[in-house]
Amino acid sequence: MNRAIQLGANALGTAAPNPMVGAVVVYRDRIIGEGFTSPYGGPHAEVNAIASVRERELLPEATLYVTLEPCSHFGKTPPCADHIIKHAIPEVVIGIRDPHEKVGGKGIQRLEEAGCKVRLGVLEAACREHHRRFLCFHEKKRPYIILKWAQSPDGFLAPDKDMRQDKRRPFWISNTFSRRLVHQWRSQEQAILVGSTTVLDDNPQLNTRDWKGKSPLRIILDRDLSVKGDAHVLDRTVKTLFFTAINDPSQYQEGIAYDLMDFEAPQLASRICERLHGLDLCSLIVEGGARTLQTFIDEGLWDEARIFSGAGYFGGGLEAPRIHGREWERKPIGDNILSILRHD
Repeated sequence: MNRAIQLGANALGTAAPNPMVGAVVVYRDRIIGEGFTSPYGGPHAEVNAIASVRERELLPEATLYVTLEPCSHFGKTPPCADHIIKHAIPEVVIGIRDPHEKVGGKGIQRLEEAGCKVRLGVLEAACREHHRRFLCFHEKKRPYIILKWAQSPDGFLAPDKDMRQDKRRPFWISNTFSRRLVHQWRSQEQAILVGSTTVLDDNPQLNTRDWKGKSPLRIILDRDLSVKGDAHVLDRTVKTLFFTAINDPSQYQEGIAYDLMDFEAPQLASRICERLHGLDLCSLIVEGGARTLQTFIDEGLWDEARIFSGAGYFGGGLEAPRIHGREWERKPIGDNILSILRHD
């Protein structure tokens, strides 16, 4: 099962909204097949693992280890439970039950009715950790939310305006290595969200230019459609969605998606999460600005916070968000310190 979890991590950033499942076929304590979920729309982990087995005659005596309950319904692909039964695999060891309303125990039931021996709950905690995005989406009905920012050691996101250059660009606190890591993170998640002030001040690209991988959906909170002109988020190189209060299609730009949002109503972050859940977005990085980040924190809608601390003190400026959580990890990245908090 540990190997299955390790394999499943290969699907991070490509399988969603499907879960990043890992599967291993074992014959007499020897691994004879391995697989993980293909990019969305392709074969699932169980199918790939069975297909990798060269000694097909061993399958009727093998055991399949899989991190998540095999699916039992037709989607982009046929049910994995039927595929396992077809190949007469007599035993299946499952990490956790699938909370998806179309599965939810039906895969296990189908296997058992076909005479397959099923063991459930092996390395359950590790499998829940591995599938935390998928589980959050189906159990909490919202994306898994990662907050990310960089701050000075004295707690500021940016210095006073007079320390910044005239041209709109980010004021870098994080170093080159940290920025590359952020681009890797972006490639692993489905969407990235910022407020309009961040776009107006920094003109960010919000893509994965420093890492090989798909750029996430860019989401901009822009009540008055103040983002215009040469803003990178309007360059149409990446799918982009604006939440706005302006109900005037004549102000909308071709190639950009728009969705109306009441910015005056309470629980803004909760309503954003509801919309994103409806778009089948299982994970979201919130990268700023301070007000947007604090909105998610105040509503308790976050799962991880990844905070870089730079080397230089500002002595004043834009204050960093106020957050409390359990420190999951802390490590140096060059002259930066990365602290990862979990919201239990």
